[in-house]
Amino acid sequence: MAADGIWSADLASLTSGSWRMFASFTPDNGAQKGKDFVLSRTVTVPGRATKTPLPAAAGSTEVDGYTVTVKGELMAGMAHPLTVSVAKDGKPVTDLQLYLDTYAHLTAFHEGDAAFAHLHPTTKVDGDHGGPDLSFHAELPTAGNWRLFLQFQTGGKLHTAALTLRVG
Repeated sequence: MAADGIWSADLASLTSGSWRMFASFTPDNGAQKGKDFVLSRTVTVPGRATKTPLPAAAGSTEVDGYTVTVKGELMAGMAHPLTVSVAKDGKPVTDLQLYLDTYAHLTAFHEGDAAFAHLHPTTKVDGDHGGPDLSFHAELPTAGNWRLFLQFQTGGKLHTAALTLRVG
């Protein structure tokens, strides 16, 4: 974000096709202070688009040498607990660092209509001692496949794990 309040992003790496961009934020002053907002816009990159199928639903994935496991039985329109566990080399990770004031951010996109959800762990923050388990309060409005992106930080490096979750 620039000093004048305008956000910008380099989109040069996007391939041809239609992309939905999201910005999730909470103002820290003014009349809307503390209120959560999500803005979105469709961006079209010229050229021949190719459709990429969503990977199959899975309970775990690997990223940068970490194994991320998601547990929970989610039902559309109902609040359910969701637990994310992080391990490295088969050992539980307990050194998750704060990233944007919490140990992880979980963003979910619904297949087909790109519905959006942004979740923060309900796990209490205790310095750089997060993990291995993070609890989330998840309420996804629509049944079907959701593509989840978990961002977490260790050793000053940001990691993004992606997996598909089936919601009944």
